[in-house]
Amino acid sequence: MPYLKLDRSLLDIKKLNDRKNKICIERDHVPLTRLPENISEAGWKLIEKAVARIRQARREERPVMLTFGAHTIKNGMSPTLIALLEEGWVTHLATNGAGIIHDWEFAFQGKSSEDVRENVNLGQFGIWDHTGFNINLALVVGAYEGLGYGESVGKMIAQEGLHIPEVSALYHEAAEKMQTDHARAAAAIDLAEVIRKFNLKPDFRSIPHPYKKYSAQARAFELGIPFTGHPMIGHDIIYNHPMNHGAALGRVALNDFLSFAQSVYNLENGVYLSIGSAVMSPMIFEKALSMAQNLHLQHGRHIDHHYMLVVDLAQADWDWQKAGEPPMDNPAYYLRYCKTFSRMGGEMDYLTADNRDFLLAVYQSLSGK
Repeated sequence: MPYLKLDRSLLDIKKLNDRKNKICIERDHVPLTRLPENISEAGWKLIEKAVARIRQARREERPVMLTFGAHTIKNGMSPTLIALLEEGWVTHLATNGAGIIHDWEFAFQGKSSEDVRENVNLGQFGIWDHTGFNINLALVVGAYEGLGYGESVGKMIAQEGLHIPEVSALYHEAAEKMQTDHARAAAAIDLAEVIRKFNLKPDFRSIPHPYKKYSAQARAFELGIPFTGHPMIGHDIIYNHPMNHGAALGRVALNDFLSFAQSVYNLENGVYLSIGSAVMSPMIFEKALSMAQNLHLQHGRHIDHHYMLVVDLAQADWDWQKAGEPPMDNPAYYLRYCKTFSRMGGEMDYLTADNRDFLLAVYQSLSGK
């Protein structure tokens, strides 16, 4: 007998513009010209090393991947991320579900970051109409269009809306594809179900994003550069909305993981930057690298000359390059992200720094500004 499930249609969902927010992107974004602070002498040496490796990688047309936690977006670093994309220094951005949401809320209303303690107590945390409705709808449409998670949301922001097909056309396509493309047929049926359930009109659905210049995922979409989203079921506020569709979310998230893995496949002589992501970044990287090595080994190749720099706020004085993995009685052993990346071959360094200081230092060094 199936477990009982909570009915999200019974939730009292409030309008997003009624929510108090802690961060205003126009006021709180970090300008490209702000000087980095609080970087140690050893930290600057690691940054110089990373910058040199990035320059070398781009000269050789190798990937530079930048994977980050949501605080990079919350801290107002989208202008720096966008500049790194536009100037060709970074070839792939990746974040978690919360990073996608904060980027979207900034583009949509210019504000983000609610008071979690207060709103959980009020039974209101994450139960907001515009965020849950629009992001989930973008993912269902994106799944039908064969897009990825970040790509679906980035497209909605960049084009300031979504194309909603006719239900009859979706059912007709599903019937045609049933024998040849099951995934496409299922995605068409899922989208038809959502359109009917929420009584959406077929046509272009305008969704203005007056602050889209601050959206890294929209700019990545416009430039054709991968911006991949790597969510975990139940981790993000969009799961609180009845528009949320698990099958569609799975399709777009899998597309993005495979896009991420393709970039890792090309990582020989490339650079991987992991910033403020203690779980998502190391977990997806180790699986992607294993698949990439599997494919290369079938042709007598191996990825060995990749450089990984892990950046976080935790203090750590263990030298992972010289000393290898620490013993289990050493606290450094339990820095999970360092332990994971130290097992990934290539060369790894760890830098204790605020993501704002690090990204500003890297961008300003690369651009000469």
